[in-house]
Amino acid sequence: MITLKPPWRRDLACQQVVELVTDYLEGALPRGARRRFEAHLSGCPHCTEYLAQMRRTIELTGSLTPDDLTPRMREEFTALYRRWRDGEDQPPPPGP
Repeated sequence: MITLKPPWRRDLACQQVVELVTDYLEGALPRGARRRFEAHLSGCPHCTEYLAQMRRTIELTGSLTPDDLTPRMREEFTALYRRWRDGEDQPPPPGP
């Protein structure tokens, strides 16, 4: 006989962890989801590494200032934002 766990008691899959990383880092996960997230991390070196990479990315990008960007980078970020805002999902054209 197979016993199914209620949805809130099931283990998380790696894809679910990836989708929840931002909420986890922002402290926005409910207590039960946070426990399941951390239980998954305790047994998954890949997701643990992914979380560490996300923390490092946030740390590094949090220290950027507008002066750190080249004019081309600013143009590319502006174009990317505008495409996102307008709901376009076409990749940017290749640069020269």
